[in-house]
Amino acid sequence: MKIHINGLADLPEVAEKLAAFAADEKIFLFDGEMGAGKTTFIKNFCKTLGVNEVVSSPTYSIVNEYLGAANAVYHFDFYRIKNIQEAYDLGYEEYFYGGGICLIEWPERIEELLPAHYVKVEISVLNESGRAFEFTKT
Repeated sequence: MKIHINGLADLPEVAEKLAAFAADEKIFLFDGEMGAGKTTFIKNFCKTLGVNEVVSSPTYSIVNEYLGAANAVYHFDFYRIKNIQEAYDLGYEEYFYGGGICLIEWPERIEELLPAHYVKVEISVLNESGRAFEFTKT
C-alpha cells in the first residue's frame, strides 16, 4: 500500500490506514532517512493504538513502554546501539515475542534478531512537508 501526504495534518489518516492494513500483526519496522518523520509518525500511530501518554523518542533509552487500548506498545530506537549484545541485554525476545505491539526504528541495526513476520513502513521524503509511505507485510 502506498500513500502520499502533503503535511502533518494527514498523519492521523495514514496511521488509521496502517492499523487497518496490519490487521493482527504486532511487529512494525520503520525505515526512512534521518529526519524523514519516523518518530513523528509513530506518535500519531500510538494515538491510533489508544496510547494516551505523551510519546517521545527512545533515542537514549532504546525502548519506551506505553499502555495502548488493547496491548502494551513498545517503541524502540536502535540507532545508538553499539553492538547486537545491547539488544540481547535489553531482553528483546520478551518484547518481540511477548504479545505486545513493537514499533522499531532503525531495524537494520538488529536485522538478525527480527521476527519472520512484520509490517514494514517505509517513509520517503518528497519535499519539505511531503512524504510517501509504503506498507508491506512479510
